[in-house]
Amino acid sequence: MTQRSIDPLVPTAGSLPRHVTRKRAPRLAAVIAGGVVLSLLAGGCGRANRTQQGGRPPVPVTVGSVEQKTVPVSFRAIGHIESAETVEVRARVGGELQRVFFEEGQTVRAGDRLFAIDPRPFRAALAQAEAQLARNQALLAKAEADITRYAGLVKQDYVTKEQYDQITADAAALRAAVAADQASIETAQLELDYCTISSPVTGRTGTINVDVGNLVKANDDLPMVTINQTRPIDASFPVPAQFLPLVIAHRADRIRVVATVPGDPTAAEGTLSFVDNAVDTSTGTVLLKATFPNQDERLWPGEFVDLTVILGEEVGRIVCPAAAVQTGQQGQYVFTVKEDRTVELRTVKVNRMDEHEAVIDEGLQAGETVVTDGQLRLVPGAAIEVKSPEAAGDAGR
Repeated sequence: MTQRSIDPLVPTAGSLPRHVTRKRAPRLAAVIAGGVVLSLLAGGCGRANRTQQGGRPPVPVTVGSVEQKTVPVSFRAIGHIESAETVEVRARVGGELQRVFFEEGQTVRAGDRLFAIDPRPFRAALAQAEAQLARNQALLAKAEADITRYAGLVKQDYVTKEQYDQITADAAALRAAVAADQASIETAQLELDYCTISSPVTGRTGTINVDVGNLVKANDDLPMVTINQTRPIDASFPVPAQFLPLVIAHRADRIRVVATVPGDPTAAEGTLSFVDNAVDTSTGTVLLKATFPNQDERLWPGEFVDLTVILGEEVGRIVCPAAAVQTGQQGQYVFTVKEDRTVELRTVKVNRMDEHEAVIDEGLQAGETVVTDGQLRLVPGAAIEVKSPEAAGDAGR
């Protein structure tokens, strides 16, 4: 028996509906076959379209410029503001506090009155010392007159030598008493003067620790008030010992130091005033101090500041934004932007860098453009789309 091959796409006579004749079967088969071909062609076109659309879109980035300019030779440190002079005012005599001549937080000048202690007991002591001096001076005058008179009598043997010696000794004792009385008067006068307490320095006062009407003790452990000199003011800061040769080399010049308070963009400028005479072996640092005029009192004792020590300037250095410099397995690199809006990975040699700029020794030229944000999505040759810094900030938020 002969077997016939059956095309699965062409319906057989047995599979046709009753109303379809064998003469119409070839036409129906052709229609079905044409539909299959069109479906295959459409699928192929879809795959082609998907391949074209699968190309990587441009990466949005921000960019910055490479410049050639004069840059400072500097290093950064964190410093601690401290007063050039700090005085803890204490009473030198005890007594009742009668008056306070200033307010807390007020700026006072050297010599301004601060406190007044009841002076009456000390005036009485001074008057007593003066009276004692007057008494002993009178006795001394009589004793010296007796010496003159007895000197002639002892030569004529009207008085004994022993009596003369006694008169001479009494006069010497009175001279010593007069000297002691004069010292007592000076002491009493000093104690009377100590009843008025004046500021030894110009500065800003702190909290007043004693109220009017209370008894104060001489040299009490708790100061009556503390005065900090704020104009000028110092900043002390440790730096690694590796910077010490640079500091010593430029110390003959006026080394500028710029201080900024976190959150305050205004900078204060001063000069390096002190280099410690030894390196701290436990930390490997050396202590430096800078002095600032601080006329606006922007710097305050006790606060921490960011300091930049400027040793000099270098002319014609290549500088790029610090955000452009990345670090990989092969070292530091940047992405430079080419004319066709694609990027190139460029290895660079960085001399030094702060939060704003990087000084480049090798790898970049002035006028080039580098990517400053969006590097994580970049590969060499990738296309980019430059977005504005405002848009970058919005995206970051």
